[in-house]
Amino acid sequence: MKLSITDIKQKKNKSEKITVVTAYDYSTAKICDTSGIEIILVGDSAGMVMLGYDNTLSVTMDEMMVFCKGVINGSKNALIVADMPFGSYHSHSSFAILNAVKFIKLGCSAIKIEGGREIAPIVHFLTQKGIPVMGHIGLKPQTSPLWTGYKVQGKTCDSAIELLNDAIELEKSGAFSIVLEMVTAEIAEKISQLLSIPTIGIGSGSKCDGQVLVLHDLLGLYTNIKPKFVKRYVDSYSLFSAAINNYVTDVKSGEFPNSEYAFSMPPEEMQKFENYFNSLKNEKK
Repeated sequence: MKLSITDIKQKKNKSEKITVVTAYDYSTAKICDTSGIEIILVGDSAGMVMLGYDNTLSVTMDEMMVFCKGVINGSKNALIVADMPFGSYHSHSSFAILNAVKFIKLGCSAIKIEGGREIAPIVHFLTQKGIPVMGHIGLKPQTSPLWTGYKVQGKTCDSAIELLNDAIELEKSGAFSIVLEMVTAEIAEKISQLLSIPTIGIGSGSKCDGQVLVLHDLLGLYTNIKPKFVKRYVDSYSLFSAAINNYVTDVKSGEFPNSEYAFSMPPEEMQKFENYFNSLKNEKK
């Protein structure tokens, strides 16, 4: 049965950890869904992982819609959250809801937007219109590189207070959960203790209410970047590379495809064709 926003929020009350994976297509979403993942986040990191962009800033709404559709088709149980790409919600609330509605009508269960108190009015506007919103504070991949780069957040008292106030304001605005990215473990724990909504950590320690990793990172498929907080559960890049190398070798040598991977005519039909074929050959002599 499809998980709901209420189901996710109740997991915090039960002290049950929430599993989240970022995925971008039908095949991987199906694997995540059947493996018991509770939230599939269709992240704008798809721009880097799937399209080879240098960062997430170039990702468009149209591209995100394609990725979301694949995940929707591959998932029957998980809650699907769509990442709102850079520029799709920044200008004004009416523009934000126009784009958010596109994701919801497509079949997503919620949307995620980055920012703290500065985007709280937009979060409030969207939730008042009935659109579930997941917040995202700490390192914000869409804008942090423009200002400070990829740095751990909450290392000073002042920055910790800022993060705490951002989280409080997002909760007040109606967010049903908040991603904490690259926040010091101590501050992530305090935020998680204070909020009544779940926190989803990525590089923010074990005390968050849930954890998220990009599927391609945990499978070892995306090798361009290896953040400190990523645990690679398998080296799929090497496994895939070895398999493809074996395929190339087999094709070049003629080992593939052998009779095991081919189809044959019934002998009597083949004999008829041989007779016809031989007659054509004789005519050409």
